[in-house]
Amino acid sequence: MQMGTTRKSITGALDGSDIIIVGAGLAGLFTALKLAPHPVTIISATPLGIGTASSWAQGGIAAAVGESDTAEAHAEDTIRAGAGLVEPKMAESVAREAPDRIEDLLAFGVPFDRNLEGLLELSREAAHSKRRVVRVKGDMAGASIMNALVNAVSRQPSIKILDQYEARNLITQDSRVIGIRMAYTQKTDASELYDIGAGAVILAAGGIGQLYEVTTNPGLSRGDALAMAARAGAIMADSEFVQFHPTAINIGKDPAPLATEALRGDGATLVNGAGGHFMKQVHDDAELAPRDIVARAVHREITNGRGAFLDCRTAIGREFPEKFPGVYKICREAGLDPIHDLIPIAPAAHYHMGGILTDAIGRTSLDGLWACGEAASTGLHGANRLASNSLLEAVVFAARIAQDLQGRYLGTRHCNPDKSTAPRLKKQAAGDVEEEIVKTLRQTMSRHVGVVRNEEGLTAAIDILENIEHGPLITPKIENMLCAAKLIATAALEREESRGGHFRSDHPQPREEFRKRSFQTREHTDRLCAKVVARKAKTHLNLVHSS
Repeated sequence: MQMGTTRKSITGALDGSDIIIVGAGLAGLFTALKLAPHPVTIISATPLGIGTASSWAQGGIAAAVGESDTAEAHAEDTIRAGAGLVEPKMAESVAREAPDRIEDLLAFGVPFDRNLEGLLELSREAAHSKRRVVRVKGDMAGASIMNALVNAVSRQPSIKILDQYEARNLITQDSRVIGIRMAYTQKTDASELYDIGAGAVILAAGGIGQLYEVTTNPGLSRGDALAMAARAGAIMADSEFVQFHPTAINIGKDPAPLATEALRGDGATLVNGAGGHFMKQVHDDAELAPRDIVARAVHREITNGRGAFLDCRTAIGREFPEKFPGVYKICREAGLDPIHDLIPIAPAAHYHMGGILTDAIGRTSLDGLWACGEAASTGLHGANRLASNSLLEAVVFAARIAQDLQGRYLGTRHCNPDKSTAPRLKKQAAGDVEEEIVKTLRQTMSRHVGVVRNEEGLTAAIDILENIEHGPLITPKIENMLCAAKLIATAALEREESRGGHFRSDHPQPREEFRKRSFQTREHTDRLCAKVVARKAKTHLNLVHSS
């Protein structure tokens, strides 16, 4: 930490007995509501309901609630999409709980679409064998769910909100997480930090999309929860598996707006600039193939100069404004009319299958710490998340964590700041310099750790990330982004095969010896990074001597 930093204990607001939830997306709010009337405090860097990936989710929640559908079929689709790495028992148990969690959301006021008979309206998305995606107004599920939960939270007296506070580090004592160190985002003096104690800490602030140049994720989805947990010593899992959504709308916006997969579920097709339909030659399921396959096909058309577009003109046509109002509005604001025009698309970093390793009830490898939502790696998604399983996982594990804590609530555990093990920054950067470093990091991840990877690019990425970390300038934002980026890059380097969302052009086929989940700690990651840098330095030295 830079000289002059001060710390304060917010004992007036929190007495150390609260359950602390970091993150105010679907996972965080649902956990808080399921814990009521236990005292819960939610830490959010933005005002409640703003800037969360959950609010931007378009498709909906997968659940076997249709008459001809079953939890077993849902689990089978999940396992098939996960390319051999899904834990079958996890898929089965989550699929069985899905209908109950839909009922919970209905009770909280979520206005899911219904047909004329009053039954839930269901969509079909990629790699699903049935129509089982519960939605709101076609593509407004995320926003509608979040609005309902924000209203429910505001009515619950047991839930406190500390918004516009940014969690910086976990505080540990005797290998146990006992609190959070955070900063107030509205203060000009960013060096003033606050420590709060907790009876239990739940990390529900997931998302790593902002590590990449093109992403559908909001600005705060930069791997903060992963970095905090890794620094505290938590085990991470499956970090290499990043899902790139194949149909981000390519209009130069950051974040890139999303064209929901439900469009293809309703018959929209993918074409190149010449009007050629390229998915039929790639996969038997064509437009409804697993996301990683579609993303690579779109990436290939773009890199080969043909471009890629979503054609909704015939299948959806004039029904577009009513069926998909969110996407329609985005297109019209960009000067496109999807009733008559092709929609330009590109793959974008969308979802991280990896994260903080948890067990079946959300416990991490650290005592006192739970994780849910995109921050967690539960074994449900494997190498490739099945469409609309992410919101489902969030609510299922939120409910499981709440039940776990209600059964074994740990009572008051006060934070002692003077004995805290939370690390401190030694270097500081600000303003334009920070922006340039972040730009370099995002370009590096997109170029070398993106849709297509290889050993040369991954080692180059690790070398660049290490140079940034050991350079003269760093901020909390950069520190977290670096930590998360290195977790992904090193895990990708070690997996010498292609599987699901992880594609290596130098190892294009899956290998049986890699048919297993990956696990890592920050210590392991740092050792591997040091080896890569040393090897590159030695190679450079040999080249200099030989010349």
